[in-house]
Amino acid sequence: MDISKILQADPKTIHIHIIGICGVATGAVAVAFKNKGYIVTGSDKGFWPPVSTELEKHSVNFYAGWHPERMSIIRPDGTHRLPDLVIAGTASGSSNPETLFAESQGIPIVSFAQAIGLLFARKNSLVCVGTWGKTSNSALLSHIFMHADFDPTYMFGGLSLSHEQSAYIGNSEWSIFEGDEYKSSPTDTSPKFAYYKPTHCILTAVAWDHADLYPTPEDFKNVFVKLLHNIPRSGFVVACIDNEGVRDVLSHAPEVKVITYGSADTDWNPDYSYSEITEDIHGLTCIISHGDTDYKISSPMLGSYQVENITACFAMAHMHGISPEKIIEAIKSFKGMKRRLERRLDAHDTKLGITVIDDIAHSADKARTTLETLRRIYDGKITAIFEPNIGGRMPEALKKYAHAFNSADKVIIPRLTKLKVSDDIHAPVPVDGEKLHATISETHNNALYIDDDDNLISEITKTPHKGDVIVFLGSHGFRKMIETTVSTFLHQQ
Repeated sequence: MDISKILQADPKTIHIHIIGICGVATGAVAVAFKNKGYIVTGSDKGFWPPVSTELEKHSVNFYAGWHPERMSIIRPDGTHRLPDLVIAGTASGSSNPETLFAESQGIPIVSFAQAIGLLFARKNSLVCVGTWGKTSNSALLSHIFMHADFDPTYMFGGLSLSHEQSAYIGNSEWSIFEGDEYKSSPTDTSPKFAYYKPTHCILTAVAWDHADLYPTPEDFKNVFVKLLHNIPRSGFVVACIDNEGVRDVLSHAPEVKVITYGSADTDWNPDYSYSEITEDIHGLTCIISHGDTDYKISSPMLGSYQVENITACFAMAHMHGISPEKIIEAIKSFKGMKRRLERRLDAHDTKLGITVIDDIAHSADKARTTLETLRRIYDGKITAIFEPNIGGRMPEALKKYAHAFNSADKVIIPRLTKLKVSDDIHAPVPVDGEKLHATISETHNNALYIDDDDNLISEITKTPHKGDVIVFLGSHGFRKMIETTVSTFLHQQ
């Protein structure tokens, strides 16, 4: 069956197989397809909660490893039926056995980005792009449009505290996506957002990234310039005018209609401006101004940087006719993203008055920013448990740790996740926990290395004081230490 027929067919008659189904985005898309009536199967090299739990909950059939003989489904009469479409996630290279099998059988194969463009994108396609903020923006924007009964199709690459799933197929002509600028597949260097048919964009920031794909800042900028050139005349871009990279991109796409947003404390005179930011343990407030009207905004999210995201989404929704009252209601009810300053235990949840935070900050710079935010909000002692990603464990990254943890009263390095070391004897070797601890100790006088999880939990829970904050920083799961810490405090009250 060719793709044009798949697009026109009854979903209940179409079998989609996803190679690399256990990603946050691919797993969510699999569930969205299943909920829409498609027959969905998938494979991956391994499966872990929460994605595997969601797949099982929605009766999506999946298996570990690459097994072409398991890609088919068994009909009631006992015969086998091959997939009508294969979606190849990032785990699927050209040599993947299932990809090769699908090719040999003449089964259409598309990348994840192509699948979103073909099966998710609608007449009005709102895409959130930029170096940062695109996950939070796409999640908040879809929440606002859902609250306003637009019933949009949406997809974003994180886990929201206010959405059941990170992907959903609606019944309207609206779609909202997180638009990643990275390559669509191992063999397709086109940015993912190129396939999402954007009619409107939120452009948050442009700062050189992905040097492996874009060797120069100019190469990186040009991807966004090309995106804006493709926005139709009926569409527009909501752009952060405070960002120098955004202003540079806009100067190279003068034909596109632009709605600007940014701080009221600059000389750029944005169409939608924010001011009077306050933040405390309950969340944040601000004023968004448009024309001669001021709107009081309240959000339960932590982090003043979220005001920029809120203003972008307010502008996009308002420009599409959603009333300010509806937008403000939706913002107030949006709880934020998992692992973005997520409160796993709130001070008000126990008599102890302890807060436990989970954040994905996996580098020195991100940890510094997160801790500075927490220090502005909380008065108590802050203890940070930090595990960097592989980039943060490379020798060349160590200099960035100087004074990165100044906003924390105590820093603890846990047993670090074991990494696969390159066979190349000339390749840099990731540092271990002891070396990372020694590096941080050069500029912080209360850093510990505790390689036993039970001992670490005992250290951070033994003498709780009201107002204290425990924050886990890193992209790994901390081997259930967060859950155990929360449970320990709940049983101590």
